[in-house]
Amino acid sequence: EADLVLVVGAPESSNSNRLVEAAANAGVASHLVQTAQEIRPEWLDGVDCVGVTAGASAPEVLVKEVVERLRSLSGEGDRLSVDTMPAALEDVAFQLPSELRPGP
Repeated sequence: EADLVLVVGAPESSNSNRLVEAAANAGVASHLVQTAQEIRPEWLDGVDCVGVTAGASAPEVLVKEVVERLRSLSGEGDRLSVDTMPAALEDVAFQLPSELRPGP
């Protein structure tokens, strides 16, 4: 649904880098940012919908700052729509190694 995906996270974060790759593999322009100030206004040229996500260890406050920066750069102010999408259903379960499982 997005024309651009911004991933909030650290360059060293495998999780954050995988999110950038997933967006790129879906054919969507994507960028990894650590702070809201790293967002370049030209990234928004011709963009109607920006997806914002974050690596597992990124603080929520950084995500909120990214949304506020997008609001200020959009020129739309209060007319900018911010929607929260449901998280993807994850149904993968990992078994404990046999030596860590409780006995019979």
